[in-house]
Amino acid sequence: MGELKIAAQLYTVREFMTTPEGIADTFRKVKEIGYDAVQVSGIGYIDLEKAELVRRAAEEQGLEICATHVSFDQLEREMDWVIEFHRMWNCRYVGLGSMPDHYRTSREGYVGFAKTTSGFGKVLNENGLRFIYHNHNFEFHKFDGMTGMEILFSETDPECFDFEMDTYWVQAGGADPTEWIRRLKGRMDVIHFKDMVMYQGSQAMAEVGEGNLNWPSIISACRETGVKWAAVEQDICMRDPFESLKISFDNLKKMGL
Repeated sequence: MGELKIAAQLYTVREFMTTPEGIADTFRKVKEIGYDAVQVSGIGYIDLEKAELVRRAAEEQGLEICATHVSFDQLEREMDWVIEFHRMWNCRYVGLGSMPDHYRTSREGYVGFAKTTSGFGKVLNENGLRFIYHNHNFEFHKFDGMTGMEILFSETDPECFDFEMDTYWVQAGGADPTEWIRRLKGRMDVIHFKDMVMYQGSQAMAEVGEGNLNWPSIISACRETGVKWAAVEQDICMRDPFESLKISFDNLKKMGL
């Protein structure tokens, strides 16, 4: 079984990546923290100029681009370009960060989304890439006794559709992250590590190891099921986002990653 490796999900530091200089500086800071890989997300529309800029910044810092998030529209309308820039980045995992709103309200919507995205995954497979879907908490709404996540699991083609489970959002949806990691065995190479803490009476995102999720159990399940990449993400930080990435990195190293 392969090693579970850590990556920085760049959505965490998206506000610093709005200019070419910002992208280069962000990659440098991430490397200095200790990360050897990144997931590219939250940088807006990726055209040829931006794709080359990201490729060069990653190469200069010796950072592997392990995964991405692209838009549903790009997958639907610009699949050839999506394939091209992932090959340019030597990146296998093509991620979709969320489901368009109109699919979310019914079982039929989830089934339709499953069929459409399995089609995306088939094309990506044929080109040596892999489609991965990132959940939030809304996928744990039930339709006739079955959660949206369960519908996706049962209605998508396992040969063409993989998951990118988010630990925080599974917990926020009232489910057990460890149970879902085991359930997704063979269909998840990339996972999002994100912690949950109580702050002023409400759930809040926290650095990995600073909240209440059961990390020994989560990491053990990832290793048991062959997850390859743990992408550290924090949508909202209560301190400098680079400091948050460092705290998560240091804590994961102490946990043996």
